[in-house]
This record gives sequence, structure tokens and C-alpha cells, in this order.
Amino acid sequence: MPLYPRLHTQLTEQEMIDGFGGYDHRLRIADGAWFDTENLSSDLAPMLSVRRPRGNTHLRAGALLEKDALAYVSEDGTLYYNFLPTAVTGLSAAPKQIVGMGAYLVIFPDKVYFNTADQSDWGSLEAHFAPQSASYELCRFDGTALRADYIQPLEPDGPQNAQYWIDTSGERNVLRQWSEAQGDWVAVETAYVRIGFETRGIVPKLFSAGDGVSVSGSSLGEVNGEKLLAAVGGGEGESDWVIVTALPAHLPDEPDTALRIDRSTPEPDFVCECRNRLWGCRYGLGEDGRPVNEIFCCALGDFKNWRQFRGLATDSWVGSVGSDGQWTGAVNYLGSPTFFKENRIHRVGVSPEGAHTISETVCRGVQKGSEKSLRVVNETLYYKSRSDVCAYQGGFPVGVSAALGAPSYHGAVAGEARGKYYLSMLDEDETPSLFVYDIAKGLWLREDALRVTDFARVDDELYAIAGGELITLFGSLPVAGSTREETVPWQAVSGLLCYRWPENKRVSRYNIRLSLAQGAAMEVYVQYDSDGVWRSAGGVTAAKAMTDACLFPVRPHRCDHLQLKLCGSGEVRIFSIARILEVGSDYR
Repeated sequence: MPLYPRLHTQLTEQEMIDGFGGYDHRLRIADGAWFDTENLSSDLAPMLSVRRPRGNTHLRAGALLEKDALAYVSEDGTLYYNFLPTAVTGLSAAPKQIVGMGAYLVIFPDKVYFNTADQSDWGSLEAHFAPQSASYELCRFDGTALRADYIQPLEPDGPQNAQYWIDTSGERNVLRQWSEAQGDWVAVETAYVRIGFETRGIVPKLFSAGDGVSVSGSSLGEVNGEKLLAAVGGGEGESDWVIVTALPAHLPDEPDTALRIDRSTPEPDFVCECRNRLWGCRYGLGEDGRPVNEIFCCALGDFKNWRQFRGLATDSWVGSVGSDGQWTGAVNYLGSPTFFKENRIHRVGVSPEGAHTISETVCRGVQKGSEKSLRVVNETLYYKSRSDVCAYQGGFPVGVSAALGAPSYHGAVAGEARGKYYLSMLDEDETPSLFVYDIAKGLWLREDALRVTDFARVDDELYAIAGGELITLFGSLPVAGSTREETVPWQAVSGLLCYRWPENKRVSRYNIRLSLAQGAAMEVYVQYDSDGVWRSAGGVTAAKAMTDACLFPVRPHRCDHLQLKLCGSGEVRIFSIARILEVGSDYR
């Protein structure tokens, strides 16, 4: 019987990847994850799809804030609201912090406010007044004149009812009034001095009753210092005046010419709004040259007053902090002012009685220079620490950025919209990357090398400043002259894929199932054994929109391992990648 060669059948099996896991820049990654991505989106996950085209307003901007409408500062220092210029101009070129408080916008470090509901209401948080002359008289709380019948250290003899005596026997003068009913001198709780000026109508425009001010240059030492304005008056029909608490024994014969009244605002490192107050922090030297490490807030509902101390729950407040290091960020989180250092989180417990407290948690804080990474997404606070991106819910932060791999990033700026956390950062070589974290799906994607310096979400649109231009990440065209990207180039690079498998299995091909919109294209490249050379494996271009998915095969060469790179432009959806294995025996 003749001998014939034995034929061995070639068995095959298929492994399907139909769920894509986003960006994973580690050495070993799961099937379906991508070592690098560009301009892909998680909107249709687990399908792989391309992000939306962006819009460009072609407007130049330097700072953003989200309110009912977009607020931004142009490069020439003009504040715009809802894309219209306001009366606020001449702002400095320094980096801005714009904070919303009710209908108001408050801009630091310029210390300027603007009312979005009444655009005629704007101006400076601070007020400074140095009159050419100032006169004094003792008065009551309502401003009516008060005459001291006696000014002496010894108790007067034979007083009459309701007469006043300035008791100068102690270190501080005390105003007393004779009470016929009690037969004794009764101390008057507070004494006042009315300061009059030659101006008419200037002072009421600068100051209000209750303002905490600093008075200097007065020849009456009792008038100088930190004061509360008990009343302010003046106008077209009368000279201006203010009332402060003081009790000088003698009034000067000549008007003062060096008096100065200042209502100042501190220089916060970072500031946020919480419970109808602005809260700030400061580390370094204070206005008096002394070192400070503190958290402070303005008076309730009054962002102009930071030194209003009347013993009321609505007063301004200052609290010292013992932890070392510079402040690195501030945010209103779940109704608590929350301040960060690189290794600390300090939260302020806001008390209705004004007895606010500061708590301290030793943990990963915000990285220095990444204060703009603080964003609340779906009630969770996200921020960039020195080592990773953290999620914080009031306890200890949890890292969520292991997929970003080994590179170290800094200068993080974040935005949030549609349940996603957008994060622009720089690596060690100052190369920018824009990452997107889909909170619900737990997926990271790297969009591109867009360097964003500020984000703001208005309704469902996310605005960003990139290269000094105001762009829209979801493609809206808010003003005339705006343009939109025509096509979006995209790319996805796989991790290392093994060619050989146990039991002498080898990859015979990859089948990519996809659909393309009209004019969209995809190219496939393969790199073998990490040699750095990407070799074309073909491509496809859609002359018309595909109604059904097509199958694109890739046949790799024999190798130890390989990487796939899919790239193209236009709207592409990748449904699955099937790995076809040819199966041998233990010997073959």
C-alpha cells in the first residue's frame, strides 16, 4: 500500500475585544485599553468613537468665570459679561481670580466688583479718602452735638441732671452722665466724635455705616486706629461727615490737614465664596510686615468689609493656622470653605454664631501651581496632588489616575461638564496634554496637546482659554464669527500585543469592525518587536456614510510582539477587534 504524507488541519479560534477601556499608559495594560490616544471620546463607550469638533470664537481672553452667562477678562483688561463689554476696564495683566457672590463678580488681585444684575453698580472694594481739612466735635450716636460740662480727673461738685463729665483719671477717658434719679455719675457705654469735611457728596459714595476702616494722621490720638464708621452723611446740601467712636479730652483749635481714612481689602493667596461670604487665605508677610498664616472672611453679604469687628455673628473673621507651608488652593466644597497645602487639607466649620473653627487633615493636598485643578464633579472634589489626581469626599483623598502611568505632571488646570473632568497638564519636558476622565465609566482619555489656562462651564458648554483664544470644547458657536473644526484627526495606539500564545498558538490576523461617516478615513499601522518603525497595514476611506459596519483585516508578520496604531480623521466608530489565533499542537 503506498504511503501518503499526513495532512494536519489548521485549527483556528477567535478572541473578541468589544469593550474599550480608554487610556492606560502603564507597561502592562488590559485588553481593550490603549497605551496612547488622541481625540477619542468615551461618549459611546464601550465603542471607540471620535470627540466632537471644537468651536473657536476668535476672541482673546485671559480669565473666565461661569455664571448665568460667561464672564471673561480680555487681553486689554476689559471685563466682558455675556460677550458684551462692561464699564470695568483697565484691569491689570496679572493672573486673575474671579469669584461670584450672588449677582456680583469680584476680581482679584484688582479688588474690583461688578453687579451682573445692575451693570451701573461697579467699583473698587477699597476706599481711600484724604481731605484737605477735617474738624471734630463730640456727638451722640445720631450725630447731634454733645457738650462736655466737665473735663477733669476729680468728680465734679454740684452737677445737674443729664450733665456730662469726661473723666480723665484713668489711662483711658470715660464719658459719664449725671443721673438725678440714681444720684450718681453713670458711665456712657460709647462716646462718639463727628469728623466733618469740606467736601460734599464724596464720602457717602466711598463709605457706608458699619465699614471697618483705618484712620490715620489725626492730631487726636484717640481717633487714629482701626475704627467702625457709626454713621456716614453728606451730599449736595451739606458737608460730608463720618462718626467714629472716640473720646478726646480736648478738641484741636485748627482743622487737621493730614487725616486719612482707608477701607482696605487683604491680599488673599486664594479666595472662594461660601455661605454669602468671601473666604481667603494668606501665607507670608501681612500688611504690617509681620508673618501671617491665616484664613479669613469678609462680613456676611459684604465683600467690601474684611475688618468689621462688632462682636456680631455677621462680622468679618480671621483665624490663624499652625501648619507649615504655602497655601496651594481654595474651594467651596459641600458648603464648607476648604483650603489646601501640598500636605494638608483645612476645612472651616462655619458657625451661625460666628465662632468658626478650622479642622486639619494630614494627607495629599493640592500640588503647588495646580490650584485650578480643583473641580467638583457629581458631588466629588477632584484635584491634582504632587503624585496623582485625587478624588475627595470629605475624608481622605483617593488616587484615580493610575492609568496616566509613570510621567510626572504639573501646572494642572481643570474643568467639568457632562459628568467629565477635563484636565490640562504639563509633563517634565513642559509638553502639554489634555486628559478627560469620564467619572461614571471610570475611563481616562488623552485628547491632544491642548494647553488650557482656564475653564468655565455655562449650561452644557465648556469654554476654555487656549493660546489666549476662547474656544468651546463641545463645538457651540456663541458669537458671530465663530468657527468650528471641519474634521478631527484621531489616533489610538495599543499596548504590547504578544504574537505567540501557549500551545503554539499564533496570531494570524486582527479583524477590526467599524463604521465611517462620509469622507472619514482610517489607516492601520503595525510596529514589530518595539523597533520604532510603524509599517502601514492598509486603510479605508468612506466615499459615503456606511449604514452597516465593515470588517477590516490586519495580517501581522511573525514576531515576538507587536503594537497596533489606528489613526484617521472624521467620524469613525470602532465596534470590536477580533484576534484570530491559529492553533498548533504541543510539537508544532
